[in-house]
Amino acid sequence: MTRPPLDRMQRIFQAIKAGEYPNRLRLSTDIEVTTKTIQRDLDFMRDRLNLPIAYNDKRQGYEFTQPVESFPMVELSEAELISVFVAQKALMQYKGTPFEHPLRSAFEKLVSGLDGKITLSWDDLESFISFRNFEIVPTDLKTFQVVSEAVRKSVVLEFEYKKLNASSFEKRTVEPYHLACIQNQWYCFGHDINRREMRTFVLARMRQAVGTRQTFTKSKKFNLKSHLKDSLGVFSAKGQHNIRIRFDKFAAQLVRERVWHPSQQIQELTGGEIEFRLTLSSLHEIEPWILSWGEHAKVFAPSELIKRLREIHQAHLCDNP
Repeated sequence: MTRPPLDRMQRIFQAIKAGEYPNRLRLSTDIEVTTKTIQRDLDFMRDRLNLPIAYNDKRQGYEFTQPVESFPMVELSEAELISVFVAQKALMQYKGTPFEHPLRSAFEKLVSGLDGKITLSWDDLESFISFRNFEIVPTDLKTFQVVSEAVRKSVVLEFEYKKLNASSFEKRTVEPYHLACIQNQWYCFGHDINRREMRTFVLARMRQAVGTRQTFTKSKKFNLKSHLKDSLGVFSAKGQHNIRIRFDKFAAQLVRERVWHPSQQIQELTGGEIEFRLTLSSLHEIEPWILSWGEHAKVFAPSELIKRLREIHQAHLCDNP
């Protein structure tokens, strides 16, 4: 596995600073990369980091032509630093999880290495940037670590799983392909060996997850974006449903403000109303979404969806006489 670029450049820096006069062949052997990679790193260090690197023909290796005290830090503007903070806040999602401490630590290390160029602190940013989400029970860190390692190393994963509305757990053996956080929930996408098909698993519904010693080769056909392209969230199927929904003036503006699905199309109607169209492989996730709009949304297609929503509405009236 290729070492991260920063790690490689720091090793190159130390070898030159120590007066070892390393050449590309020696560096490529020591760091276990190609000589072309070493040359790209040297060019970056000289041209982008402004390090005084030059080749000494007599010593047949690289040297610094001027005194250099330490490896240069990458300078960030306050705008760039805020962008980093916003990104990590979006990934963290909520405080109190096992992920908060390492993210905070990484951010503070970044700030401490900027040599006084930035005056903003974590607490400063906390005071004016925040994310508010639904309160969710954090995924057990051990489960997350086991699953993420199995995905990274391509090893078969075994765990007990309780499906939604199920009364008991059942054992699953899965080739985990991808780990993703979607709509405040962690999911593992993988090939269920016993069921011989791709399945989606919620990490919060797993227990006793264990990575085995059995490795697998991930199918080249799998791509998460393609896998979910006809899904409103994470539920995928093999059908195709062309959906048409009319939103009144009140809801229309809210619908316009977001991209709900890649296939969506919005047609402007009179009086500020819109017709919202999209294509999904399943109606499973669109039903509660439409119901959440209440009287502001009316479905015109497909007939199957109209029938299902009427049944739900009638059942609700019966439950609430």
